[in-house]
Amino acid sequence: MPILTEQKLACAFPDGWHATKYDGWSFYRKHFNRCSDSKAVDFLAYDPVGRTLWLVELKDYRRFRRTKDERISLWAEVAVKARDTLAGLFAAKVNASEPDQPFAARCLGAQKVRVVLHLEQPRTNSALFPRAYDRADVQQKLKQTLGAIDPHPKVVETNLMAGVPWTAESIP
Repeated sequence: MPILTEQKLACAFPDGWHATKYDGWSFYRKHFNRCSDSKAVDFLAYDPVGRTLWLVELKDYRRFRRTKDERISLWAEVAVKARDTLAGLFAAKVNASEPDQPFAARCLGAQKVRVVLHLEQPRTNSALFPRAYDRADVQQKLKQTLGAIDPHPKVVETNLMAGVPWTAESIP
């Protein structure tokens, strides 16, 4: 069972799946990342049975609000990361070396692409730690923005993982 961690979240993917931290790839860090501010999703997960490539972006705003450039919306940021990741996968399939090239080739053999935003926010809305985003609203905006890549993107959190075949939990 592949387990990947990012920030204070750990995702456990089903047995038989191939999962990786894409922004940790040597090809991405040393070559593709030089392409004019290219962005990357956090995880790539490939389901060989369903031949589905999952692009997973994790955001954890439980303790600190979004601090990135507010000129780009959260859903636009996820869309750019999904687009750039798919472009990077194609470049890796053609130009990367082991182990990135075979993983990229496997991913590009997918029959379906899914995009998931794992959005952690404070469980309850408070003045100190407000919930900045309505999950359903973000999901609708992602649907409008990412329709060409995934007409049914998901927005999940650790206590609401419906629609994704893996588990996630907070880590200390």
